[in-house]
This record gives sequence, structure tokens and C-alpha cells, in this order.
Amino acid sequence: MALSEEERETLGRLTLQLLRAQRPIRRLNAYYDGEQRVEQLGLAVPPELRQFLTIVNWPGTYVDAVEERLDLEGFRLPGADEADAELWQVWQENDLDEESQLGHLDALAVRRAFVVVGSGDDTPDAPDADGQAGDRDPATPLVTVESATEVTVELSPRTRRVSAAAKVYQDGGVHRSTLYQPDSTVWLERRNARWVEVDRDEHGLGVVPVVPIVNRPRLARREGRSQLERVIDLTDAAARALTNAQLATEIMAIPQRYVLGASKGDFVDKDGNQLAAWEAYFGAIWALQNKDAKVGQFTAADLANFKTIVDHYASLVAGVTGLPMRYLGQSTTNPPSAEGIRADESRLIKTCERFQRTAGGAWERTMRLVRRIIDGDWDPKLTQMETLWRDPATPTRAQQADAAVKLVQAGVLPVEAAWEDMGYSAVRRRKLKALRDAERAADPMAGIARELVGTVPPPVPADANVGG
Repeated sequence: MALSEEERETLGRLTLQLLRAQRPIRRLNAYYDGEQRVEQLGLAVPPELRQFLTIVNWPGTYVDAVEERLDLEGFRLPGADEADAELWQVWQENDLDEESQLGHLDALAVRRAFVVVGSGDDTPDAPDADGQAGDRDPATPLVTVESATEVTVELSPRTRRVSAAAKVYQDGGVHRSTLYQPDSTVWLERRNARWVEVDRDEHGLGVVPVVPIVNRPRLARREGRSQLERVIDLTDAAARALTNAQLATEIMAIPQRYVLGASKGDFVDKDGNQLAAWEAYFGAIWALQNKDAKVGQFTAADLANFKTIVDHYASLVAGVTGLPMRYLGQSTTNPPSAEGIRADESRLIKTCERFQRTAGGAWERTMRLVRRIIDGDWDPKLTQMETLWRDPATPTRAQQADAAVKLVQAGVLPVEAAWEDMGYSAVRRRKLKALRDAERAADPMAGIARELVGTVPPPVPADANVGG
């Protein structure tokens, strides 16, 4: 079956959109990797000294600080107390523990990443070196995280949902593309400057199986915005200051010497051979034939002003991003307390929580697609699915334990909820529950008494003076 005219037009628009996105993505990637080229004003740094350019990688530090706190731990279905085991199995079989981190990192750095959902492979994984079967179930839906350099989407102006998507890539030197539509997926190859259909899947999902993970979308800017853009200008300014500091260190940090009344012949060794320039420059003793010659040195330049400038830019970056100053290399003499750390990171934590809400919605749409492929029909109850994230804050272990004990003792939380607040995984919570049930079965009163410690006042001794 050949592409229809409408499909060709859609693929053409998406391909052009993808090409236009390449240059901004390359620029943002360069800033994340600390490989950008900073334009000098040309006033103090001539072009031939550009090799002294020094980059401060605050954009990468900022993005990493946010991404390191984004750990997805499962999906809870409506009416359930624990994360859904079947969805988590799909998550694990698709290596999404690792792949989701890459997607979050790309979304933060270059505005967005994409998740593509499809049916499982027709054949299981190939056997490993020991002849054992692969660990992937062929019936498990395939979920892949894709880069914005290869995938792009169109949004419906009415529903704001994906109405079409395309992936354009090279495979073994062959240009290939995949066109995703609400009811079909088409695979194509580039032959004789034309896209030729290779295969087609009429899946009939009714939705495009591509889900964007977008960072900081706005009503008029649904494609999102990079987290790096807030610090790029300040980073360039700091890089220029550091480059000037490098040049000043090279030229003016060592006191410059001057000689008056000397000739080139004065700078020779004991055998009369001319000294090299660096030997003359660093010579410990200078003896000159001309009695009227004068030797002296200029005062070395004070480079403290460069530190002041860079520290000022660091404080501006901290104000814009909410990063604690210690993340930018600015240390204090007194180590911060646990409460001070929490207060210092409040804006960073809120940034992570906002991203979790946006990305959580994307992952929930992904898992609804997964269940649709598994069950063969849409389950309306899954619109209430909840994404479970690890707390992005950095409380100490003692703080977590103390808060959990107090909440359990006050009757605010059951023990199982305290385990979840402590950050225990679903597997460990099930193990702890099994251990507690076994303990109760062996000695019911001891287990109950242990849980009640601190929740009721101790008994009053018989000989106590109740009246005071």
C-alpha cells in the first residue's frame, strides 16, 4: 500500500519541522556539555589568544542537579494501595529505569523527549552466551524513549493532543522514517529521493502512540523551554571573565622586569653563548657590564577583581535557578545544618516537583497505552492512575525516621505508609509486611505490643501518689 497524498504532506511537514529543530538542539547540547564557543568582544582578547577560553559549566550543573532528584518508583491504579506489579514489569522489561533518566535529562536540556509505545516483538530475545533464553517476553509492549533530534510531533489545536508524529533516522547508511498516526503506523525508506513504504500496521488505537515529555510548556509555547536558557547569558559572561583572568595570569601575575642600559651581549653564559629567552627571564642573578645599567621590576597585578566578578555571576545564577551557592563552588566556613539544607534547596525542590507533575502526566498516558495494547480495550478508570515519585528533597535518614515514628505514634499514619515515606521500594515493603505477619503469627501479643509502644501512656504504678 502506497502513502496517500495526505500522509505525504504530513510526513513532509514533520520532516521540515525536525530539520529546523536541529540547530537549536545542537546549541543547547553544547551548553550542557560545556563545549560552547563564547563570542569575545575583541577589546582585550585578540583572536589569536582564543585558546585561553575557559568555560564554566553551570548549565550542566543546573540540569544535573534537577535530574538527579527525579526517580520514578511505580504507578498506582485507582483503588490500589501499592504500585501496579504488571505495569512495573513492563517498565523493567523495557529498561525504563535507565531510559527514563535519559528522557528526563533530554527534556530538561533540550526542551523535550518522546516515548513511543508499540506491540511486542514477534520473537523472544535471542539466547545469551550460556544458551539461556532472553529475559524479554515477546508479548510485552515495547516502550522506547526517543531523542528530539529524531522524533517530532504535531499537536491538535483543539485537544492539544498529538495528532501525528514522525521519526527520521539512519540505519546502516539507509535513511528511514516512521510515520505515526492515530490508527496506523507506517515504516518507510528513502529511495531515489522519495519515501517508499516498507510496512504498515493498522493498529486502530485511535491515538498516536507517541507521548512527548516536555519541560516548562506554556499556553503559547507547547513545545516547552530548555532549563538551560535561564543561565546561558550569565554563563557566557562568567566565561569571558575567566578567559580574561587566564590572560592576566599569563601576562601580569609574575612581576615584569625591566633593564635599562644593557645590551643583548650581557645575557650570555660562562662560555659566552647567548642565553635562551626563558633562561634570561628566570635568571636568579644578573651581572651587567655597564655600571650605569639599571634593573628593576613592576608590581604584579592584583587578580582578586576577577574572583569578585565570577562570584557575582555565581550569585546571579543562584538567584535565577534556585541552586544553593555550594552547587556553584561557593563554600562557607560553617557546614549547613539539616534544616538549613532543606531551606536552601526549597526552590530547587519545587522545580523538581513541577517537572514531576508534567512528566508524570506523560508517563501515565504512556502506561494507559501499554494497558490498551495488553487488554485490547481502553479502561476509563485508568484516567485516575497516579505516578509515584521519590521525594526530591534530601532529608537525612534520621529526619525521615523521626518523622515516620512521630506520625505512626500519633495515629496519623499506619506503619505501611511510614515505610513508603521512608523511601522503601514496593518489593521491600512486601518483605517487611511478610516479616511482620510472620512475627504476629508466632507471638501475636509481642507484635501488637511493639507497634503500640509510645502510642498509649505507660501504666501507673499501684503505689504512685496520684494526688500529687
